Amino acid sequence: MTKSGERIKMICSMAMLTAIAVACDFFLRIPNIGGFLTYEPKDVILTIGAFIFGPIAGLIMSFAVCLIEMVTVSSTGAIGLIMNFLPSAVFIGVSSIIYHRNKKMSRAIIGLALGSVAMVAVMILWNYIVTPIYMGVPREMVVNLLIPLIIPFNAIKAGLNSALVLFLYKGVVTALRKSKLVSEREGFINENKKNNTIILISVSAFAVVTLILVLLIFSGIL
Repeated sequence: MTKSGERIKMICSMAMLTAIAVACDFFLRIPNIGGFLTYEPKDVILTIGAFIFGPIAGLIMSFAVCLIEMVTVSSTGAIGLIMNFLPSAVFIGVSSIIYHRNKKMSRAIIGLALGSVAMVAVMILWNYIVTPIYMGVPREMVVNLLIPLIIPFNAIKAGLNSALVLFLYKGVVTALRKSKLVSEREGFINENKKNNTIILISVSAFAVVTLILVLLIFSGIL
């Protein structure tokens, strides 16, 4: 297939994943956690896209989703755009850069772990900078919210997204292969080790259920 044909397939796949991420943003969000935080699983789809097509593609899709969110379901304007895009960009960027250097399951796990740590660290700093301006509260109030609210929320969000990526990645890649939208070579290099895959999916599913319950309790829904 020509390079232009491969590029068209890539653009079509990215557009489809972006649309799915937007749907996740619209219909699967948990708002008003702690009064001003929101969880939505869009980063799961976007990270899978970045694992397949690379970090730059992941960042482009992430910005597109955050821009659509700003002009539709969000009422926070440009500040909301920045605070939505920044954690996504850090999580997706770090995770996919590490994974793309060597597409193995172990690299995906390491990338997601480091992406989670980086996202939590960046959001501590940016909540400290931006939240007092956005909410019109003293900076000391934000400092007092770091340990009981902001850090746990971002850690749970990153952990849940990481578990969902590991749980869903192979299925998404398989579907795209069958649709002839990605190469047969795409996916974990060692994914043919069935026992490892079963263990990973089982652990990921357990982590997903656990973290969703924690998030619902944390948000006061349960």
